[in-house]
Amino acid sequence: MAGHANRKAAAAARHRLLPGGRVAGPMPWIIAIMMFLTVLAAAAGLGLGAAVRAMSADLAGRASVQVVEADALVRDRLSARTLQALRSAQDVRAADPVDPARLADQLRPWLGDGVSSGDVPVPALIDVTLTPGEADAKVGRLRTLLARLSPGLRIEPHAAFLAPLAGLLAALGWLAVGVVALMALATGAVVVLAARGAHDSHRGTIDVLHLMGSTDVQIARLFQRRIGLDAFLGSALGFAFAVLVIILIGLRLSAAGSDLLGAVEISPGGWVVLAMLPVMGVTLATLTARWTVLRALGRSL
Repeated sequence: MAGHANRKAAAAARHRLLPGGRVAGPMPWIIAIMMFLTVLAAAAGLGLGAAVRAMSADLAGRASVQVVEADALVRDRLSARTLQALRSAQDVRAADPVDPARLADQLRPWLGDGVSSGDVPVPALIDVTLTPGEADAKVGRLRTLLARLSPGLRIEPHAAFLAPLAGLLAALGWLAVGVVALMALATGAVVVLAARGAHDSHRGTIDVLHLMGSTDVQIARLFQRRIGLDAFLGSALGFAFAVLVIILIGLRLSAAGSDLLGAVEISPGGWVVLAMLPVMGVTLATLTARWTVLRALGRSL
């Protein structure tokens, strides 16, 4: 009878530490908010990284040749000679002139209607695609070639124009990685505070379990199960809402019709990384709770 009473008392004490699978308190909601922000930050980092890679791949090996000449007839003749020289160069895979009407339409908001009427001299443009290989060396050789043809010819690699933008996107991506790391630290701190609070509020129950023969590891396992359950439900809720927001933002970016915004996308591998975040969050919360409770139990002896 005494052994049965002890087991019943131990079971009641364990129930007070792990109340029947019911999750109460703010802990799940705090973790849900943390996971929501973590997944959004990680998605932003992955999307910006994809945009930088797509931009680099699209601009690598691309350049523009400007034919700077005020006289339209001279400009046309020089453009034809330049186009022929570029197409015969071994470093050039393709060279195509830019339609003057299209160029005038793009410049009209800044230069007015004088562009289309011919009052404002506009350089002729040739879009150049380089052969695979070291782009800087190829651009240097082409610059030498064009200098021999005319001092009015200029070549600029496309990457040079958007390098500051690519740097900004890369910096924002690393900022997102930093936010994910800070959110992980914040989640660990919240779990430490919750575990300490649970330990302090259940000292009487812990004493009963010790009298029943429970070890510190067994008691810590009860705390980590409780906090692990809170972390699981909170992480699942935060992840679900974050995925919904990511999908909605993706639809809006697709509808924007911008090539740059359209490059901000998450690959299948990126979705796997995002799906691992709740698992990592639950693991972090469980291990942190176990470590915190074991330290608290060790100090209380």
